[in-house]
Amino acid sequence: MIEDKIKELGLSVPEAAKPLAAYIPAIKVNDLVMTSGQLPTVKGELKFKGKVGKEVSEDEGRQAAEICALNCLGAIKGVIGDLDKIEQVVKLTAFVNSADGFTAQPKVTNGASELLGKIFGENGKHSRSAVGVSELPIDAPVEIEMLVKLRHG
Repeated sequence: MIEDKIKELGLSVPEAAKPLAAYIPAIKVNDLVMTSGQLPTVKGELKFKGKVGKEVSEDEGRQAAEICALNCLGAIKGVIGDLDKIEQVVKLTAFVNSADGFTAQPKVTNGASELLGKIFGENGKHSRSAVGVSELPIDAPVEIEMLVKLRHG
């Protein structure tokens, strides 16, 4: 059970965050589920705020990426009901609110990627992009989108 593995890591899957604008947290198309960008919010509050490499350390950025990944799983669960229906994590796209000269976006994104590996094992291996950006909504340090493939049946 995927949620049991998450609990073993001392974590939990939150309910899907309420959208900040005109969109839905996730959408299912055939056997794929794509999330909207998820921020590092915990119980509706931004856990970290600011640019990675300035107000937010690289390690805090990794933690923020982990929270974003859990929020992606929460959005997916809101659509499919049971995370055990996930066959494969296909792709992550991470946007890192980066201070001038900060180039460790891949290391920050590893927070999410490594967590998904711990949760899903081989099925957590995915393609990804880690992009540095100048700003993110509500001054979040990281925003992540996730694409997963569902099991047949």
